[in-house]
Amino acid sequence: MKQKIVIKVSMSSEKSRSKAMELVARADGVSSMGVTGNGKDQLEVVGDGVDTVCLVKCLRKKLGHADILKVEEVKDKKPEEKKPEEPKVVDLPPYYYPGYYYHHHHLPAPWW
Repeated sequence: MKQKIVIKVSMSSEKSRSKAMELVARADGVSSMGVTGNGKDQLEVVGDGVDTVCLVKCLRKKLGHADILKVEEVKDKKPEEKKPEEPKVVDLPPYYYPGYYYHHHHLPAPWW
């Protein structure tokens, strides 16, 4: 199940932001991530089978403070239902069997 996780992390400097992004990128199942929020203090992680608790524990261990704000399922957009295509009708000129119009030449009998 694909899910979107928003984690609030204490990232005061650019160095701590890049360290947090590196930790999240190494986690199993992560397909995309980004830094969001007004103070650039939230990580938005999207992935399939991501262990949220383990990820937050790892961030707490390396950066200090991390809280889970939101975990929600990401639903893929359903493709629009397509109507079955109607077969195309092509008008062709009538076909005449060529045998009716060709003159058959008689070959001479073999001499042997």
